[in-house]
Amino acid sequence: MRGRTHGGEQASSGRTVVRVAGDGFPSRGVWRRPEFRWVDLLVAAALVSLLYGLLRLAPSLDAPFLPDQAPATVSTDPSDLPYYAVRSLLRMFAALAASVLFTFVYAIAAARLRRAEKVLLPVLDILQSVPILGFLSITVTAFINLFPGSTLGLECASIFAIFTSMAWNMTFAFYYSLVSQPSELDEAARVMRLTKWQRFWRLDVPSGMIPLVWNGMMSFGGAWFFLAASESISVLNHHYALPGIGSYAATAIGHGNLDQVGIAIGVMVVMVIGVNVLFWRPMTAWSERFRVEESEAADRPRSVVLDLLRRSSLPDLVARPLRPVGLALDRGTRVFGLAEHPLARPASQERAGDVFFAGAVTAVVLFGAWRAFDYVDTTVGLGEFGHAFALGAATFGRVLLLLAAATLVWVPVGVWIGMNPKVTRFAQPVVQVLASFPANFLFPFATAAFVALGISLNIGSVLLMALGAQWYILFNVIAGASAIPTDLREAMTGFQVRGRLRWRAFILPAVFPYYVTGGITAAGGAWNASIVAEVVEYGSHHLTATGLGAYIADATGTGAFPKILVGVSVMSVYVVALNRLLWRRLYRLSETRYSL
Repeated sequence: MRGRTHGGEQASSGRTVVRVAGDGFPSRGVWRRPEFRWVDLLVAAALVSLLYGLLRLAPSLDAPFLPDQAPATVSTDPSDLPYYAVRSLLRMFAALAASVLFTFVYAIAAARLRRAEKVLLPVLDILQSVPILGFLSITVTAFINLFPGSTLGLECASIFAIFTSMAWNMTFAFYYSLVSQPSELDEAARVMRLTKWQRFWRLDVPSGMIPLVWNGMMSFGGAWFFLAASESISVLNHHYALPGIGSYAATAIGHGNLDQVGIAIGVMVVMVIGVNVLFWRPMTAWSERFRVEESEAADRPRSVVLDLLRRSSLPDLVARPLRPVGLALDRGTRVFGLAEHPLARPASQERAGDVFFAGAVTAVVLFGAWRAFDYVDTTVGLGEFGHAFALGAATFGRVLLLLAAATLVWVPVGVWIGMNPKVTRFAQPVVQVLASFPANFLFPFATAAFVALGISLNIGSVLLMALGAQWYILFNVIAGASAIPTDLREAMTGFQVRGRLRWRAFILPAVFPYYVTGGITAAGGAWNASIVAEVVEYGSHHLTATGLGAYIADATGTGAFPKILVGVSVMSVYVVALNRLLWRRLYRLSETRYSL
C-alpha cells in the first residue's frame, strides 16, 4: 500500500495514521508525554495508604492464639477505636469478596444446570434462614483447628459469619438476573460464538451488575448488624473477642458504659457514611453504564470519587499489565466449549435422568433427616421439637407484628420520598445510612428504657427486631416509587385521579413488586435479628424473651449441639414455609398482574 498525503493526513503501510495540522506538524497533544497531575497524585496517595495499612495489619492477623487463654474482651480505650475500625472494615470487605465469588459460582450453576437448580435453590432458601449463630457453633471450632495456634482461625470464623449475612441475598439477585436475560442477548452470544468464559464476563456479569451492586450494598449494610456477634463470639462455653468496633461495643455494653457505647456509635456513623461515599456511591454510579434502555435518564447517580478516578491515568496504568492475562484466559478457556446449550436429548432419556436424579437426592435427604432425628432422639429426645415449635410460634407472631407495623408506617413514607425527585436526592442517602447502621448498638439505650419503664422484652423485642429489619421495606418501596414511569404519573394527574382511588388503582399496584421483595428480606432479617433481640444485656441487667431466638442463643452459648440443631431446623421450617406459602405466591402475583 503506497503512502499518501492529502489534506493534512499521512498514512503508510504498517504504520499508525497520525493526523497533522495544516502546517505539517502533529496536532496539539499527540506527542505529549503523559504527565502526573494532581488527580494522579491524589489517587496514588490513596493507593499507597491502602497498601501501607494492609501491610501493617498483616502481622496482627497471624498472632499467636491459644483457645484457653484467648481474651474474652477488648480494651475500651477510645484511642484504640481507629485501629478497631480498620480491622472491622477489613473483615467486612473480605466477606464481601468471598460473597461475590460464591455468588458467581452458585448462581451460574443454579441458572445453567437444570437438575442442579432443583436442589440449589431450596438449599439456598434454607441457608438464608439459618441464623448466624447456627453457623458460628459449627465453624468456630473447625477454623481454629484448621489454623492451630494462630488468630487466623478465629479471623476466618468471623469473616465466614459475616459472609453468611451477605451471600444469600446477592446470590438470589444475580440468579434472577441470569434467568431473566433478554433472548436477543442470548442469541447474540451464540452468533458471536462466545466461549462460556467470554459469555460470563461479557454478558452475564454486565447484565446482572446493577441488581448485584444494589443488593450487595443492602447485604453489606445488613452485615453491620451482626458485626458484634461475629467479633465477640460466645460458643461452646468459650468467649472469644477479636479487635474490632463490634467487640468494642459488646464490651462496653457488658460494662454498662453508655458513654463508650455512644462513642462507638459515633465512629460507626463515620464508618458507614465513609463506606457509602468512598465505595458504594462510586459503585452504583459506575454500574449505570450497564443499564439497557432506549433513552438516557435525566438524573443519573453521580460520584465525586468516580469522577476523580476517571480523570486519573493511574487506573489505566494499573490495568494495562493485566490485559495480556485476560487474553490468555480467553484463549485458555476455549477448551470448555462455546456458550451453547447441549443438543436436545430424547424425552425418554431426559425422564430417566430426572427420575434417577430425584431418587438420589431424596435418598440423601432422607438419610440426613434420619441421622439428625436419631441424634436428637438419643440426646435430648424428639419432644424437644415440640417445645421449639411452640417457642417459634412466639417469634413468628413478633415477625408478623413487625411486618404489619412496618408496612403501615413505611409504605406511605417510601411512596412520598420516591415520587418526589427533590426529596429522593436528599432522603435516599439518609435511608441508606440508616439501613446500614447496626441497630443493635442502640440496644443498650432501649434496654435501659425498658428497665426504667417496666416493659417486658416479650414486647420490646419487636421494637429491637424492627430497628434492623424495617429499612428493607422502606428502601424497596422508595425504589419502586422512583421507578414509576413519568408518563403514567402524568396520565393519573391528567385524569384527576386522586385520593384513595389513586392509591388503590395506581400507586399500590406500581410498588407492589418492590414491596414483596422488601417484605421477603425484612422477614428474613427479622428472624435472624431475633437471635440478638430476644436476649439483651446491659450492665447487670439480663433480659430474655420467650422465643426461638433466645432458645438458639442460649444453646449456642452453652454448646448444646442437639438443641442448636433443633432450633435451627425449626427456624428453617418456619422461614421456608412462610416463603413458600406467602411470599413466593405474592411474588408470582406481582410478576403476572402488577409488573409495569
